[in-house]
Amino acid sequence: MVTVAGVTEDRTRGWFRGTRETTQIDLSTGSPVGAQPTRQIAATGTHATVQVDRDQLPEPPAEARTDSWAAVEPVVRSVEQHLDLILAAAPTPDPIELAVLDAQGLLCAEHVVSGRDLPSFEQAALDGYAARSVDTVGATPEDPVGLAVVGESQAGPAEPSAIGPGLAHRVAAGAMLPTGADVVVPTVWTDSGAAHVGVHAELAPGTYVRHAGDDVAVGDTAVALNTPIGPAQISLLAAVGRERVLVHPRPRIAVLCAGSELVDVGRTPGPGEVVDVNSYALAAAARDAGAEAYRSGIVPRDRRRLVELLESQLLRSDIVLIAGTFAGNGFDLVQEALAQLGEVTWAQVAMHPGPVQAFGRLGRDGVPVICIPGEPAAALVAFEVFVRPAIRLMLGKRQLFRRTVQAVSAQQLLSPLGYRQYLHGQVMRHPDGGYVVEPVGGGESGHDAALARTARSNCLVVIDEDVTEVSPGGLVTVMPMLLGG
Repeated sequence: MVTVAGVTEDRTRGWFRGTRETTQIDLSTGSPVGAQPTRQIAATGTHATVQVDRDQLPEPPAEARTDSWAAVEPVVRSVEQHLDLILAAAPTPDPIELAVLDAQGLLCAEHVVSGRDLPSFEQAALDGYAARSVDTVGATPEDPVGLAVVGESQAGPAEPSAIGPGLAHRVAAGAMLPTGADVVVPTVWTDSGAAHVGVHAELAPGTYVRHAGDDVAVGDTAVALNTPIGPAQISLLAAVGRERVLVHPRPRIAVLCAGSELVDVGRTPGPGEVVDVNSYALAAAARDAGAEAYRSGIVPRDRRRLVELLESQLLRSDIVLIAGTFAGNGFDLVQEALAQLGEVTWAQVAMHPGPVQAFGRLGRDGVPVICIPGEPAAALVAFEVFVRPAIRLMLGKRQLFRRTVQAVSAQQLLSPLGYRQYLHGQVMRHPDGGYVVEPVGGGESGHDAALARTARSNCLVVIDEDVTEVSPGGLVTVMPMLLGG
């Protein structure tokens, strides 16, 4: 049997600090076959974790480098450092009031107190006969108690009624109880009589009765502050008479794409041109994370128009996200336009794919601007690692990061030393328990770019900076990519 850790909350943002041991597992027997070295995971032996000096990091593999290498800061940022910069700058949007149905999926930003009782009157919990409990004392199937039926009520508006000793009132579920009744005798516990009914069981006071205020009383909390608003909360808000509610709003994310090779989806690309897929993919990813995304498409190639576009997006957005391939000399049109609006720092992040990224705060409100790689698979990875947690933070969510599992690698995985590797993969349950994962683009770095392979994946395989190879059967960290998760 394969023994693998179950789903855990990713409190470490998808990485592990300190030392750890990677165990190889024989998929055929499920038995451990020895601890593996972290730098080079082989078939046998033990290890000590390799300590990486970030000042001495090698250049990324050739397939990971872009022409923007020369424009990147010489100091390498860790994934943690780059993420911390972004999260620290994530604004907290002011609460807004929405119609309750529009508040679905958001966090409540107020303490909602009920101004009415639920239910607001004594009502029957099921179909039967309203009666007095004292009149059912001693009733059994062999010796039923007979009561005279003096009326009938259905759920809905009704005139007040009352019963006295020895009387019953036929009621439907939800119907208002007559004054004097303190029990509802289920129909199945009677002979279903019309004018007279035989009761076959003794009932305690309050049986099958919904008392006024049983659910929520006046002054009770209906929905607490920071409660996620789902269908049940919407139902309760409507029940207590709230048509609108104060919520933490969805962050507004503007998605732009840069690149002279890009054409709109409606055009047939010519030689050297590619369709702009990132604006669609990233806008969809932002919406899946809970944001309100604006797909602005391909940026104009005129500097004045580009600056105007960026200024307008800074006014309407909480985050501006730009995906693209940028010039190596630091004087790309987009880089010049951004520099005109404020300071954006370009850096090499110790991750693969997409190490070249940028971050800054622009405009009068210091709106975060995040620049990520233009290669589609790398863009989605960067979004998952950096942008999605920021969106979750702005939504007021406690859980910023996706949950992770430990999975057995079905094949050899290779990774550049000093770079945290993210591979698109397919994770599945092992018949004997635990999880097994297989990369969709092969196990080597740089083989993860194809859109079709990315679309078939359901997870990201995360390989630590100090691991260069994982043998088949080795344990790896896997981040399932659940929609809306």
